[in-house]
Amino acid sequence: DFDDSTGQVTMLPQEMTRVLLNLIGNGFYATQKRQEAGTDPSYRPTLSVFTRNRGSSVEIRIRDNGTGIPDKICDKIFNPFFTTKPTGEGTGLGLSLSHEIVARQHGGRLDVATEVGKFTEFTISLPRGTGAATPKETAQ
Repeated sequence: DFDDSTGQVTMLPQEMTRVLLNLIGNGFYATQKRQEAGTDPSYRPTLSVFTRNRGSSVEIRIRDNGTGIPDKICDKIFNPFFTTKPTGEGTGLGLSLSHEIVARQHGGRLDVATEVGKFTEFTISLPRGTGAATPKETAQ
């Protein structure tokens, strides 16, 4: 669901590609795990991406209807080497690096909203033009 009025934002495209691939990959993993659990025969895995023009910033939301993240660990997910995945299935670096790229390299925010068994939604907020580290490139 892409907002046509979003326009352009200054970013490091390769770095933001890493963030998006990580969040989308995690969403696919969570929906696959929920489907494999087989507790709801009508369950249909869904991953959605939304963009919104927020004036001085651009918002990107990535939402899945997978397993969700328990409250007791939600505040740890951006810590290096912390993973919600079983041993051998994750390094615990994806969300940590994603947070660093968004917050430190782009001056933005990476937030999460989640409910166990229902959804996880990551929100990336990127400032227009002033937050990204050099070299600056513009992407739509």
